[in-house]
Amino acid sequence: MSIQNDPALLIQVMQAMSRLGETNDTRMCLRHPLIPRLQNGPMLTAIGHVYQGIGLNAEALAMMERAKRTGYDNADFRYFHALQLQFNGRLGEAEAEMESCLKLGPTFGRASLSLARIRKQTADSNHVAFLQERLQSVPKGSEDHAAFEFALYKEYEDLGDLDAAWSALQRANAVMAARVPYDAASEEKLFDLLIQRFDSDAPRGETGIPPGPMPIFIVGMPRSGTTLLERVLGSHSQVASAGELSDLPRQLRWVADRHGHPVVDEDLLNAMPGIDFALLGRRYLQQSQWRANGKPFYIDKLPPNFMLIGCIRRALPHARVVHMARDPMDVCFSNYRAMFGDSYAYSYDLDALSHHYRQYDRLMQHWRETMPGFVIDVPYSNLVLDTERTCRELIAACGLTFEEGCLDHTRNKASVATLSSAQVRQPIHSRGLGEWEKYAQRLQGLRTALLG
Repeated sequence: MSIQNDPALLIQVMQAMSRLGETNDTRMCLRHPLIPRLQNGPMLTAIGHVYQGIGLNAEALAMMERAKRTGYDNADFRYFHALQLQFNGRLGEAEAEMESCLKLGPTFGRASLSLARIRKQTADSNHVAFLQERLQSVPKGSEDHAAFEFALYKEYEDLGDLDAAWSALQRANAVMAARVPYDAASEEKLFDLLIQRFDSDAPRGETGIPPGPMPIFIVGMPRSGTTLLERVLGSHSQVASAGELSDLPRQLRWVADRHGHPVVDEDLLNAMPGIDFALLGRRYLQQSQWRANGKPFYIDKLPPNFMLIGCIRRALPHARVVHMARDPMDVCFSNYRAMFGDSYAYSYDLDALSHHYRQYDRLMQHWRETMPGFVIDVPYSNLVLDTERTCRELIAACGLTFEEGCLDHTRNKASVATLSSAQVRQPIHSRGLGEWEKYAQRLQGLRTALLG
């Protein structure tokens, strides 16, 4: 059967191309004349997921709404449709769609967690009773179990019941820690190897400035404020907000010929001595420059790319790297109360959190020492407490002229597909500073470990 008249085969090709990092070929497939004629709800939804996978959330939402118009409907579909509504800033519709998802019968915890996060819960409008009921029947130790507990934590905290909130948060993290164990020795070895592989600032790839738009990488720990920083910088007229991209890790694995899912692993690091970094830079730009939409800069915001700063320096020496630095207690507590699935095993245990933070901190210090001036550090507290001065300094460091519009990131209409997709649309505020202090006594062990 030819791809010319087989939409199922076309979708499989798109999915494979996207996973391999062949974004241009994926986009070419998405322009196939078969797609405008499709009236199959599941296939349109699958195409929506392909769009989402390459960061085109407006197009993903359009596909899901086409699927909905065909009559396609189930709890999973409503959940993913609600997420796309949220990513695209349609928060009221997203909340209503999530509520309707939960009325379809047995549902998964992720929907309840997304619903809890979309706004602050109140005494008159919350889901505590529903969550408590669900916890009676959910399979114990499952990811759904953890998600319901994380949701219960969020709602109890909104309602001011900190004792109940902390208990739910501990139960949630205990479930996930059992499901996704953290291997401290392996992670420390990985960071040791990273430092060994990039123990100097040479050699680098291309020496001349490559043609076309250039990336601004935003890195840091998850929940450090990278999304807020992207919204601020992406409000500049010369900068496009491209979202949370996987282009660099995928191109790195392509050049190294090493399959894998983590941003970096030991197998990939063992291949580093043979990598053609000039080729990595060219392939990265070939697959990502379209995201600039005619602007001279585009933001590539993937927090774990802090591990790949050495690769960026060698492959794209003219790129900018901006590091969002948040207070250790604030960022660790924010990680502890998030749910990242199996992405960040360290986040579900306080001892693991302190250990991971120390690895991250020493690696960032290594980059500063081996390539001084390449990484632009932006303290989160400076951004929220002295926004204008911090913005002016950041924009100048990126080689741009300051624009007043950067001080109002709420004007930025680009989609946001991260945990903070609802909160980040609010004006800049300082409520994220010291949030851990509500649980200071319970977090004393973490604080001691971080300070020690």
